[in-house]
Parts: sequence; structure tokens; C-alpha cells
Amino acid sequence: MVGLEVIVIGFLLMLLMLFIGLHIATALFLTAAAGAWWFFGDTMFRPFGTLMWGTLNNFLLVAIPLYVLMGEILVRGGVTTRMYVAIDDWLRRLPGGLLHTNIAASAVFASISGSSVATAGTIGTVAFPAFRTKQYAERWVLGTVASGATLGILIPPSINLIIYGALTNTSVGQLFLAGVVPGLLLGSLLMGIIITVAVLYPGVAERAEPVPWSVKVGRLKDLLPPLFIFIVVMGSIYSGWATPTEAAGLGVVAAFVLVTASGQMSSKLLVDSILSTVRVTAMTLLILIAAFYLNFVVGVLGIPQQVSSAMASLDVPAWQMVFVLVVFYVLLGCFMDSLAMMISSIPIVFPVVMALGFDPLWFGVFLVIMCEIALITPPVGMNLYVVQAVRGRGSVSDVVRGVLPFIGCFAVLIFLLTLFPDLVTWLPKTLY
Repeated sequence: MVGLEVIVIGFLLMLLMLFIGLHIATALFLTAAAGAWWFFGDTMFRPFGTLMWGTLNNFLLVAIPLYVLMGEILVRGGVTTRMYVAIDDWLRRLPGGLLHTNIAASAVFASISGSSVATAGTIGTVAFPAFRTKQYAERWVLGTVASGATLGILIPPSINLIIYGALTNTSVGQLFLAGVVPGLLLGSLLMGIIITVAVLYPGVAERAEPVPWSVKVGRLKDLLPPLFIFIVVMGSIYSGWATPTEAAGLGVVAAFVLVTASGQMSSKLLVDSILSTVRVTAMTLLILIAAFYLNFVVGVLGIPQQVSSAMASLDVPAWQMVFVLVVFYVLLGCFMDSLAMMISSIPIVFPVVMALGFDPLWFGVFLVIMCEIALITPPVGMNLYVVQAVRGRGSVSDVVRGVLPFIGCFAVLIFLLTLFPDLVTWLPKTLY
């Protein structure tokens, strides 16, 4: 067993390396390597090759590039642009108008992309041109795009939930179902904020003119492609026809067929989609390899058992432990990317929460929500910088001010899930 001071020093060392700009995988690997060498010499380096092969030789992880490729094909094929316009037809009369479209479009795109950053970039690219000719407070536009995009890692299929399932041996199918109700609830809370502000301060959003019913109904066909993809992916999983990985493959085929049928498919589109998928997948798997090695070293040193025993001996109520975890992850999110935050903390935190009696499905959803908060809080929040990059002018501080009113929605969601954990567990336990 190692002392508590060694655990703290190792964790601070990892944070320091991330703070000075080292790649996430490098920081994770060097932290693990330093601990392995200090306590065991070069003996602990020998299993790395076997561990790397065992990590990558995981059928579940094949779903990551497949979901990324599916989203890339649909985005480049123009599916999201037509989807955005169709959603706007039905929501523009609500107080807040197009701001609701940003949230709803993010929720729909989340069901076919699995990535928050991809959702932010895609919806931002479509939304900003639509707002330039209208009278909306810009920071609210920026805030709805950045906040709504966080739904990309909560509403299934979610790449973060796939990684959580792989790291904790939790059913990905059940995790996907566990994210449905909280995802829809979060979307409703975000839209509730928009309605409240638009009613109290009418200058935030202009009053949109209604669209003729014939046009609205006619454009409903543009919602069919994402709906079809969602049914293919999720339907094949829960009907028992396919595993989550096989369902991702079906989703890629369905996306290819849809874009080809619309006349948008080309060799350039396909090559660009594949190259982008390779870049994202290579980065993600490199981080996973380093994380699994860190998990291995941490496990051999007995750190999870030691921390679990210390936390269990505190004998605090569950809600107090949730509060401690919220503070811990909010602080961690100020220094680390959301994916790195999740991967690096699971080896230590997961055994603790299991020892305290938390449901692994509940904790998975809770952890993803904390990742969502990290995505929209400075200084590392990736969604902030993606939205600012798509915007192409002004300062990122405008985006930060835009998301501030929406952060309270995440706090309310965590409170509701803590008070009513069945919001997470009811659907997967009922269907399984």
C-alpha cells in the first residue's frame, strides 16, 4: 500500500503536466510510468505491450470510429442543415424562437453523432448564418449552441458512455438507455431557461413569423433521415439483433445509403469523412491506452482499495458524497479536458462509489453530466473554443458569458437525479 501523500503528489503531478500543455495521453502515461518505476523498477514496464494489445483488441471499442464516421457522413451530406430548418419551422413561435431550435437540433444530432464537440461545431456552422439577419442577443445564441451541444455525450449513442462501459465493465446497452431520460430532461431545462428569459426580457429574441402549415408539413421529410438512423442503431440494439458495435456499423451503412440517395455522396466526401474519423479515433485510442496502463499501475499499488476504505470509513450520507464528487469534478474540469477527466478519475473514484452502494448506471450518467459541465466551463471547456472558432470573430469571453445562465440547469439536473435515481435506472432495468 502507498501513503496518501504519494497519491496526492502523483495526482498533482499529472495535473501539472496537463496544465503546462502536455498531451493528455503523455500526461497519463508519464504519471503511470513514474509510479511504476519508483515502486517496482523497470519490471512494471514489461506488461505494457500485452496491456496495449488487450486494450485495443476490444470489440466494443470498434464502435467509436464507426459512430464518428456515421456523424461525419451525415454532416458533410447536408442532413443537419435541412434538419435544422425543419425543426425551426415548428419551434420558432415559442418565446425565444431560434434559440429553441439550437437546443432541439443539438438533441436530434446528438442521437446520431455521440460527440459533444462534433455537435457544437455542426450546429454552430448551421445556426450562426441563420442568426446574422435577425435581432437576437448574440451571447444567448452562443450560449444555446455551446450548452445544447453537451447533449451529444448524454443522449445515446454516446462515445463517452461507450468508454465508461469499457473501463468499468458496465453494459453499454443499459448505459445508452440510462442516458435517455436525463438527456431529455436536460434539454427541457435548457429550453425552460430560454422561455423564462424571453418572456421577462423580450429584447433577447425577436418574434418570428409563423411558417405556413403546408411548408412545415412538407419539410418534415427532412427529419426522417436522423429518425431513420436512430431507429436503425437503437432499434437493432434493443431488439437483440445487434450489439452496440454492430449497430454502429449498421448506422454507417444507413448513413451512406441516405446521403447517396440524396445525391450528395462523392468520393471527396467519403475520403474527407474517413480521414477525419481516423484523426479522432487515433487521438481517443491513444488516450485509452495510456489510461488503461495508469489503471493497471494504480490497481497494483492498491490505491483504489485504500481510497475506498478511507471514504467508506467517513460514514457520510449519499447526498453529501454526491456534493463532494460534484466539487471534485468541477475543480478537475477547470484543468482537464472532459474525456481526460473521466478516464483518469475512474480508476480511483469508481471503486469508491461502488463501495458506497451507488448504481454503476447512475454513476455513469452522473459522470457524463460532470463532463458536460467541464465542456462549457473555462479555462479548458472545449465547447467554448469550438463555438468561438466557428463564430470566427470577437472573444471567447462572449461565449463564456453566454453559457453562464445555463450552468444552473446542470445543477438542477444533478439534484433531481440524486433525489430520484430512478430517473436514470428505471428505463434500462425495465427493458432489460
